[in-house]
Parts: sequence; structure tokens; C-alpha cells
Amino acid sequence: MSKLIIANWKMNPSTVSQAVKLARAEDKKGVVIAPPFPFLPLVSKVLRKAKLGAQDAFWVPKGAYTGEVSIHQLKTLRVKYVIIGHSERRGLGETDWLINKKIRAALAEDLTVILCVGEPWRVRRKGLAAAKRFVKQQLQKDLKGTDKLTKLKAESLITAYEPVWAIGTGHADRPEGAVEMIKFIKKNLQSKTYNLKSRVLYGGSVTGRNAAGFLKQKEIGGALVGGASLKPSEFKRIIRSL
Repeated sequence: MSKLIIANWKMNPSTVSQAVKLARAEDKKGVVIAPPFPFLPLVSKVLRKAKLGAQDAFWVPKGAYTGEVSIHQLKTLRVKYVIIGHSERRGLGETDWLINKKIRAALAEDLTVILCVGEPWRVRRKGLAAAKRFVKQQLQKDLKGTDKLTKLKAESLITAYEPVWAIGTGHADRPEGAVEMIKFIKKNLQSKTYNLKSRVLYGGSVTGRNAAGFLKQKEIGGALVGGASLKPSEFKRIIRSL
């Protein structure tokens, strides 16, 4: 299974022209680009090699839900992937209950889910065992009921391990530490409950300087890249590290 690089632009860039220019620069095979909702239509038209992803989705097909975007609407724009449960959304109050609703709806509609899990520093400071317990609870709550979905396949779900204490701080986890957690996540996904041999990515201050250290690890299936995905030269350096 080849490595996957996901460019999460978050709430960037500022203009449509900047988004189009950035999309063209990062349009590479093995890449998923997740721009803000307003830029999805034009980025969709630009991409030739990369796949299109969304940064979130709502679980109800239509109705009186101001500000939300449905999975069906995303699919009309050729969106193939959706990030769900990113730590920044969890930080804004998104609960595991909401995340579970979104995951089940996306999987039922054949979108590939990129589920983000990871522990905050208040947990990690207690040690690796505490971090594993925290992440295991996230997986249990976020994936509740997905084993009953008949369409669920290994490629339906990608998990991104993103230690919250590493995101946007410039202090990435050590590759060895990330591997330990990713092995643990894979073991849980491969249990009888889910029976999923899904790829698990690393996310958290990934840069052109440290990407190779993570991507050379066979257990790490790729990277979820935030800030560095806004700098074409930096992002290309990450791609070259493969």
C-alpha cells in the first residue's frame, strides 16, 4: 500500500486565485487536497492527479441546518475524502457523538473517511499508557456501530494519529513514538469488532525537514499535513521524501 499525503489547508488561503495556484502546485499522484468549502468547486476543476477532500461534513442530507454542508453536496463536487474529528474541531466543542454520526453517514455514502484521533498534553504527560487509553476510547466512541455497515471496507477508513500537543506547535512527535501509537491503533482496528486493515497516517507539525523520518517507517501510511501544505516548496519537499 503506497503512502498517502493529505494537504489540510484549514481556513487558508485568502482568495480564490491563491487557492487555484496552490492546487496546481500540489496536484500530484498520491495526494489528497482538502481546501475550505468555498474553494472546493474551482479546486475540483483544477485537479488532474490529486484527489479532492473536504475538511468536514454534516450527516443529514438536507434541511434547516444553517451553515452545514451535506455529504451529497460534497459528492456533487467530486469530493472523495472527508476529514472528520480533527482536533481543532474537537477543540471547538465537537463531541465523539457528533463525530460518530458524521462517520457513519459518510461511510454509508461511500466517501473515504479520514478519522483524526490523538491525545492532548494533559494526557500524554501521564505517559504512553494513558495516551493509549485515551485514543482507544476515541476509537470506540467514534466508530460505534460502523461494524454493522455492509459497505465498510479497509479502504473506507483512514485514521490519522495527530497528537494534539504537536499540532501547530512546531514540535512533532518522535517517529518512534508515533510508530508505537500507530501500531496500537492498527491493533484496535484489526480487532474482531472492526476487522479493518486500514492505513494509519501521522499528523502534527509535519515539515519538509522531518517528513522523511516519519514516512520511512513502514507502519506509517502517510502524513496529514497542515501548515506546510500552504507552502508549495515545502510540500514538494515532503512529497520528495517518499
